[in-house]
Amino acid sequence: MSDAGTTRWPTELRLKRAEKLLEIAFDDGTIFRLPAEYLRVESPSAEVQGHGPGQKQVVPGCAEVGIAKIETVGNYAVRLVFDDGHDTGLYSWSYLHQLGLEHDKRWADYLAALTKAGMSRDAKKK
Repeated sequence: MSDAGTTRWPTELRLKRAEKLLEIAFDDGTIFRLPAEYLRVESPSAEVQGHGPGQKQVVPGCAEVGIAKIETVGNYAVRLVFDDGHDTGLYSWSYLHQLGLEHDKRWADYLAALTKAGMSRDAKKK
């Protein structure tokens, strides 16, 4: 299920630092609680997604990552600054909505890719 072609507008955006998650409510009534680790490993940056199809990188060692700050980019996106230094991804409202809708599948795919690559979510065992 992808909603990438439809622009959803956030009605509320809340950083929950202690819980290491971003809570976002949209105008269609959906509310997502997206963990910082999930947002980090699904960053829309070229560093993670690559420059074309099939180039997505598996990002290990992010289990403890948090979001240091959120910067608005125009009226269409936010830049998430992670406490591991990553800050190059621009998360459009549509992409955040898509990440919420596809959380279970994307997370399962990520965990499988980590296992296949012999990598870990733990920063000490990358």
